[in-house]
Amino acid sequence: MKKDVVVSILVLLLTLVFSFTALAGGHGEGKPIKKGILLVGFGSSVPEAQVSFENIEKKVKKAFPGMPTRWAYTSHIIRHKLAKEGKQLDSVEMALAKMMDEGFTHVGVQPLHTIAGEEYHQLVQNAHAFGQMAGGFKRILVGYPLLAREDDLERVTKAILANIPRDRKKKDAVVLMGHGTSHPSNAFYAAMMYHFQREDPNIFIGTVKRAPTIDDIKEMLAEKHIKKAYLIPFMSVAGDYARNDMAGEGEDSWKSILTKQGVTCVPVLKGTAEYDDIVDIWVDHLRNSLSHFK
Repeated sequence: MKKDVVVSILVLLLTLVFSFTALAGGHGEGKPIKKGILLVGFGSSVPEAQVSFENIEKKVKKAFPGMPTRWAYTSHIIRHKLAKEGKQLDSVEMALAKMMDEGFTHVGVQPLHTIAGEEYHQLVQNAHAFGQMAGGFKRILVGYPLLAREDDLERVTKAILANIPRDRKKKDAVVLMGHGTSHPSNAFYAAMMYHFQREDPNIFIGTVKRAPTIDDIKEMLAEKHIKKAYLIPFMSVAGDYARNDMAGEGEDSWKSILTKQGVTCVPVLKGTAEYDDIVDIWVDHLRNSLSHFK
């Protein structure tokens, strides 16, 4: 078992122990209200990708001035890699345990997930567990991911259309790369492509892990005899997937696969969290959560 996973489990167990001790001793009652925000991303060790995290933190602090904001990365691989570089990032469990120790009573957890896949639901379950601890948080709520409701799809459509490079011509394709998941919520990618293509039939979405695949995209581009495509990440950060799987020089990257088909590729290494109008959607989901605190 990985060291940071063991640490997270120990933190959770210790928190449980102290919570039950507090219950037995009557501690934790009458705490002054202290509200805070926990932003949760998959994480990235790519320095250039940090601009996404900086942008969303700036927007969140502007929307909720004076409310303490913390960060957590869900990827233990990335946390471990950053730790070797002297950068300590917490897991969700560690971050929540620290916030509990700091006396926070109300926590709004806002994930930077695109869809509500397996990782998102695990986050909800873990947050719920912290909310059930005696003497801990009075209220903890997890905000929606980027795509959760019909109006989210409509807002994302408008935001992406507004941020497509201006030199792109209508005959050129825009190919967005999502992560993909075995969870049923993967259907959001197809739903998103439907919304895009109602506005612009040359916008496509594929995923790294599931359908639609790059092979599906290849066929769609071939059917339309498209010779140029802008490749854009449909992920919060332009990290490893964007720089290697999408725009890399390896033979299995999307850029290489489409180039072999005769399509000129123009990678745009910019995560969705770099677009203010996309970040506004996450911020609104967080605002909805915080509105339920009393």
